Amino acid sequence: MRGTRAQCAECAGIDRARSVAADTMADDPRPYHVYLAWFGDGLVKVGITGVGRGNARLLEQGAVCFTWLGRGPLMAARRAEELLRVALGVPDRIPYEKKRGVRAVLPGADARRAEVERAHAVASGLGGGWPESLEPLPCRVVDHGEVFGLRAIDRVDAVVSGLAEGALVAGTVTAAAGPDLHLVEPGGRRLVVDTRVMAGWPLERAAGDASGEGVVVREVPAVQGGLF
Repeated sequence: MRGTRAQCAECAGIDRARSVAADTMADDPRPYHVYLAWFGDGLVKVGITGVGRGNARLLEQGAVCFTWLGRGPLMAARRAEELLRVALGVPDRIPYEKKRGVRAVLPGADARRAEVERAHAVASGLGGGWPESLEPLPCRVVDHGEVFGLRAIDRVDAVVSGLAEGALVAGTVTAAAGPDLHLVEPGGRRLVVDTRVMAGWPLERAAGDASGEGVVVREVPAVQGGLF
């Protein structure tokens, strides 16, 4: 399996029919948060998530830290999202390879917090365009460094990007961020398993050594080139 969709096509189709991202729920009465998420140096995005979900969306995306920017109705949150993307010059999505690529070289928690605070200050200083029905929120940076186990990530030697029937991947889990599991194999190789390729696969305690058969592995250069 080489795809990274977390659902089968049928379930994904049902979700898409009632999707906020697809703008099919303009009459959704639930309140929404507008957030500012930071994934690494130069990797910032603005998005929205239901207030009832808390920070689950940020954990799913692998956001290293984040802050709320505002709270209000769906369409007001959508307008603010677009306004802030343009004003801050940030994309609507960041390829996951980029997030993964900087995870082993992140600055400390204080430096991360300072970057988010600066971006929040710019967003808060915007003039016209902010929807009246959206409540601006103060900067309160939440850092996921401990939750993800970022201290254990000092390098990535290879990424598992596909599995064939009967494949076996084994190792000690040292960190988990977004869909990635960071493992140390018995031989010491540091491996990342993109769990999106494991949708529908059983998880069991491995017996004996992993053979690696049926596992699609992409080696990561020891010295990584520019990301941007």
